[in-house]
Amino acid sequence: MNAQLLKGNLELLLLAVLAHEERHGYDIIKELDRRSHGAFELAEGTVYPALYRLEKQGVLESRHTEVGGRQRRVYCLTAKGRAALGEDAETWHHFARGMSEVLRGVT
Repeated sequence: MNAQLLKGNLELLLLAVLAHEERHGYDIIKELDRRSHGAFELAEGTVYPALYRLEKQGVLESRHTEVGGRQRRVYCLTAKGRAALGEDAETWHHFARGMSEVLRGVT
């Protein structure tokens, strides 16, 4: 995957993975990989700083909990995060439709 393409979309991907349930960082990484069928195999050094940024922006919140006998920090969307996800997803779908139309027939 082109790093530049991912760079502008990482935060949207993280919000989407957290849309329906809270998750800890490693679980977020694995879920992105699973949902993308391996297209988004991301390193912890890419994901964790983005999670911290999103939390600082107020779109995510976290708490410490025990998962599988280990202390983990789990993340979930805030109301601001849900609104951002909706807006960003709509923008992305509009962009993707436009790109698809422009690229139609190009191999």
